[in-house]
Amino acid sequence: MAQVHLTIFIFSSIFVISSSSFIPPPHPFDPLTETELKLVRNIINKSYPIGHNHKFTFQYVGLNEPEKSLVLSWHSSPDRNVKPPPRQAFVIARDKGMSREIVIDFSTRAIVSNKIHVGNGNPMLTIDEQQAATAVVQKYKPFCDSIIKRGLNLSEVVVTSSTMGWFGETKTKRFIRTIPFYLNGSVNTYLRPIEGMTIIVNLDQMKVAGFKDRFTGPMPKANGREYRISKLKPPFGPSLRSAVVFQPDGPGFKIDGHVVRWANWEFHMSFDVRAGLVISFASIFDMDMKKYRQVLYKGHLSEMFVPYMDPNDDWYFISYLDCGEFGCGQTAVSLEPYTDCPPNAAFIDGVFAGQDGTPTKVSNVMCIFEKYAGDIMWRHTEAEVPGLKITEVRPDVSLVARMVTTVGNYDYIIEYEFKPSGSIKMGVGLTGVLEVKPVEYVHTSEIKEDDIYGTIVADNTVGVNHDHFVTFRLDLDIDGTENSFVRTELVTKRTPKSVNTPRKSYWTTKRNTAKTEADARVKLGLRAEELVVVNPTKKTKHGNEVGYRLLPGPASSPLLVQDDYPQIRAAFTNYNVWITPYNKSEVWASGLYADRSQGDDTLAVWSQRDREIENKDIVMWYTVGFHHVPCQEDFPTMPTMFGGFELRPTNFFEQNPVLKAKPFNLTTIPKCTTKNE
Repeated sequence: MAQVHLTIFIFSSIFVISSSSFIPPPHPFDPLTETELKLVRNIINKSYPIGHNHKFTFQYVGLNEPEKSLVLSWHSSPDRNVKPPPRQAFVIARDKGMSREIVIDFSTRAIVSNKIHVGNGNPMLTIDEQQAATAVVQKYKPFCDSIIKRGLNLSEVVVTSSTMGWFGETKTKRFIRTIPFYLNGSVNTYLRPIEGMTIIVNLDQMKVAGFKDRFTGPMPKANGREYRISKLKPPFGPSLRSAVVFQPDGPGFKIDGHVVRWANWEFHMSFDVRAGLVISFASIFDMDMKKYRQVLYKGHLSEMFVPYMDPNDDWYFISYLDCGEFGCGQTAVSLEPYTDCPPNAAFIDGVFAGQDGTPTKVSNVMCIFEKYAGDIMWRHTEAEVPGLKITEVRPDVSLVARMVTTVGNYDYIIEYEFKPSGSIKMGVGLTGVLEVKPVEYVHTSEIKEDDIYGTIVADNTVGVNHDHFVTFRLDLDIDGTENSFVRTELVTKRTPKSVNTPRKSYWTTKRNTAKTEADARVKLGLRAEELVVVNPTKKTKHGNEVGYRLLPGPASSPLLVQDDYPQIRAAFTNYNVWITPYNKSEVWASGLYADRSQGDDTLAVWSQRDREIENKDIVMWYTVGFHHVPCQEDFPTMPTMFGGFELRPTNFFEQNPVLKAKPFNLTTIPKCTTKNE
């Protein structure tokens, strides 16, 4: 295993890596480049003229994933001397009120597939059409009149876009709702909502399709909502000492194109306008076998379901499917050096197609860095040997790949942490700003209603109860593609009378290999069990099947009733864990067309086929859940709430893979002192 050298100094250095600066050998999973996106636009423009007079817009442009068998053949060939799979782009466009799916082949520079979507749902919203919709509202006379009647200044009004969901309609149009907010002394947009307006915009016609103003309520004051450090007033605190990481020999990882190599890990990083950060071909080097072994073929965000818990007219529809409706890559932000990522981080740009097909670049959209947080990799003190006291400790260091996507009021930190021990941790951090509603109350003693659906977090301000369900799609290939899902139940047993012992009970294990999808649906917390993906064709020298264990984080399951419309659309959250056979068309848990979808093309529907999954190429779907009851500490900005899970090797290696890891140099300058020194 490669040694890692880490020294802490009061010094800084930034490594910025732009995807455009590389000319790597082509990798089948490399994201589409600016040149390729321009080529896509030019090819399509020949058949479907693009411009203001032609209602043809690009809603999604991404890599058309090649056949897995071809990719694996290319990847396993010596020196990659096998011809790479065909490189293609997949496009979803709106064409005269219809959703059109187009596949473009780059080698022939031609459209090889072209069809109209005939099912339910709409494609992802673009940034341009959301901005156009809010601009239409701000010029709509009845809306302007209502703002003036409320005594508000039109120039201080900000309008944001919101999807409408689906509530049993047989047919739906491509409508969105818009929500107005009032600044006037604040830049914390979401904390001053103008309640009581229903504003519906037809995106295809780009005009207001419905307007109603039924309520003039209290407007929360602007004071107490500031969060910019330059505008805040003393006293400041708590006081934190300055410290940054500097590695005198440079970073311990190398990036070749989009392939990252660090310590005993190798993986590929990519960017998608819907998923954001994508990790693929994660393999770990086995010192005993002297080769890299497969762990993860491809992993990424699949969906984020965020339903709010106020059933009234201004709130009932807020049940976002963030990735499918707004794009978790499209809303990804440029990361700030030193703060979003430490000084030893490298940054990678992202690019996606805008509404007219032209490339849009997001600088520093992903970062990667070595993390040392004072953790211990392993240790032992042996004091029982006469005349000897032995202490062996190995400080831990890991490699983190991170992105941040800001979907409206919430900032989501998505990261993958690779550990030398073989573990991969997937993390989700929630921060940003609460979504609030104005009320007449400033104290709990004044509340008259049965339910205010949240918590008073400031004067005239209620933070509304809501959920976050973050679903990952993980195509695991544990030492190969032939995998099985094993649920090992921990069972309490009475001690047999034949055993001469005062103990009355113990627990043992009962192993169950899932045969079909139904066997592998897991609601965490209902029973004590180990969840492991194994390769039944590979065993250790002691006969154990090699595998990776799922170590869940705190489990949260949906509390909405099963026939509630938002839950029908988000039925993929009904279980914390799903296992499905690999199918390259089954990527998005909420379906390919999530906006205004009706729940008929989701992970839950696919799984109803109850396909065989034993000794197959299988995919794990895991949902990180949060029930969020807001509190005053979440106001005006919210300290990060973190959750996640871990994939940990289980009989994958013959012994501890970091047993022989040498301690690395760690120095602090200046020396830390205490009050007693």
